Formats: sequence, structure tokens, C-alpha cells
Amino acid sequence: MDARFAALTLGVDDLERAYKFYHDGFGIASKGIVGKEFERGDVAFFEMKDGVTLAIYARDSLTWDAGIAAGGRSSIEFSIGYNVREEAEVDSVLKQAEQAGGKIVKPGQKAFWGGYHGYFADPDGHLWEILWSPQLLPEN
Repeated sequence: MDARFAALTLGVDDLERAYKFYHDGFGIASKGIVGKEFERGDVAFFEMKDGVTLAIYARDSLTWDAGIAAGGRSSIEFSIGYNVREEAEVDSVLKQAEQAGGKIVKPGQKAFWGGYHGYFADPDGHLWEILWSPQLLPEN
């Protein structure tokens, strides 16, 4: 398997609310919620950098599609890392997330590994780490 992935799909409780959070709150490009003509097909795709797609899909539809039972949820199963170019951007992105309806979990602060970071949870509890690391600056 190549070391890459094409899509990250988040199961959400309220597709409209999640769409507004990512599209209206962050301005991420999307063609809107599509697939409504299919039973359990409602989904929204967001175009990210480097050819990666962020998808949001109703949680119950995702468990149905995968053929698994819904289990307990935890926001610490994984976190999504978003790396910024400047330290001050961490606080700016956290503020934008809060204004869009997210919850600041950990305000921006110096990290033990030498950078600066903070965390927010989206309206469905998905954990995002916003970080500035001088060793991992994004290319574009």
C-alpha cells in the first residue's frame, strides 16, 4: 500500500449542521450535499489540498454502509492535524472554529516538542489539532 490516502470521511449526527460548519465556517469548497436521490446516500465532499477529499456522511448511514454496529464514541480515537505556516495562525484558526460552532478543547500554547498548538472539536466531537511546527511547515 502506498503511503497516502484520498479521502477522510467523518460520520456526523446532523449533516446540514456539519456542512455549514466546514463550508460556511471555514469556506472550504464543496458542491453541497449530494446523493439525496439514494437511500442513505446524502454526503458532502470538500476539496482539500494535495488531492485529498474530506467527506461528511450521516453516522448511522456510515455504520450501515460499513456493515458494523454503532458503538460508543470518543473524540480521542484520532485527531486530524492541520499544520499552519506561522505560529499566530494557530490562534486564528482556533478562533475561526469557535465562531463557526466548534468548541476549543485546548487553547493555543507552546508544545513540549518545540512548536505551538491547540485543539478544537467540531460540532460532532471530531478532534482537530491546529499546529505550527518549524520542522513540518506546509509547502503551499
